Amino acid sequence: MKRSRFTEEQIIGILREQEAGVPVADLCRKHGLSSPTFYKWKAKYGGLDVSEARRLKALEDENAKLKRMLADAMLDNVALKDLLGKKVVTPAAHREAAAYLRSAYEMSERRACRVLGVDRSSVRYQATRPDDGVLRERLKALAQERRRFGYRRLHVLLRREGHAVNKKRVQRLYREEKLTVRRRGGRKRAVGTRRPLEVPLTPNQRWSLDFVSDQMTDGRRFRILTVIDNCTRECLALVADTSLSGRRVARELDAIIAQRGRRPDTIVSDNGTEYTSNAILAWTDDSGVGWHYIAPGKPQQNGYNESFNGRLRDELLNETLFRSLPHARAVLETWRRDYNEHRPHSKLGWMTPREYASAFCGETGRHAAQADSSAHRPLATHQHQGSNQPRTLVMAG
Repeated sequence: MKRSRFTEEQIIGILREQEAGVPVADLCRKHGLSSPTFYKWKAKYGGLDVSEARRLKALEDENAKLKRMLADAMLDNVALKDLLGKKVVTPAAHREAAAYLRSAYEMSERRACRVLGVDRSSVRYQATRPDDGVLRERLKALAQERRRFGYRRLHVLLRREGHAVNKKRVQRLYREEKLTVRRRGGRKRAVGTRRPLEVPLTPNQRWSLDFVSDQMTDGRRFRILTVIDNCTRECLALVADTSLSGRRVARELDAIIAQRGRRPDTIVSDNGTEYTSNAILAWTDDSGVGWHYIAPGKPQQNGYNESFNGRLRDELLNETLFRSLPHARAVLETWRRDYNEHRPHSKLGWMTPREYASAFCGETGRHAAQADSSAHRPLATHQHQGSNQPRTLVMAG
């Protein structure tokens, strides 16, 4: 608003001169006014004294201020309604929203930040991150190749390839590229008090067996026998066929033992008819292998194999269409080798099962040499503390 060069006292004085008999033309010439201005003053301040004129001026200023505040509040409200369809959460979104308000509503930076409720320094911030184009593309390629891997396993694979990147950076790129793996839901089970599984201390101390079923594209169903070493987490065999009897299970176990050169101390399985058959009972008597059956309805007692079966179904069976039984066997063997030799395992310090088995054997041989060159010292068991044998964690990853 244009400010008058005459105060209220001066205006009241000029009006009093006119009331005293001075002609309007002379007053205008004397004070440098126009006649319309004089008559506007007379309509506004006529009959008022100085205090009343000042009070009127203050009321007009306050009214004008309230009008400006109302107009600003209405404009801010309209601007916020315009931003309702946009998700303004991250600092980058705040910068984008502030730029939009400045261009669309001609707001200043200060006012736009006040409307959004953000600090001006965050809006002015210029990113200094290096270009992640190569790393981003490689991460997307790995995620496309291994669709069910999370950012932790992808981070291990990137480090293997020589990318010097930490886990949080991989997690940020993984989230920005929307590569998050949707967890498949399963049926809810009752949760009660659970007893921790006993941890095997050496390879071939305990194997576990279980069956997984799937079907081919023509609708025929087939079963898969999975054999796991609970210490090294190695997948020893994936045997696929339309039917697997107890005699077939015994033959496959003989083949695995011949390949590894040593039989296990104990084998854990459920109470399926294949495992409780006369063929398996005769095989355990001939081989001297202890066979442990879990309690009926307690699959958690065979947790190592149950966890492996979940990974097998999530990463392979749910992602693959099997055309025939030979095709299924070839795919399963390829995946088994990849699982043992390339896939990082979270409970083995992100080592592969084959790397862990090799490191375990080397450390065991070194301990044996030290034991031969020193006094005989019994190995500690779970009743004795101080064992120098490496221990693995309970749950499979």
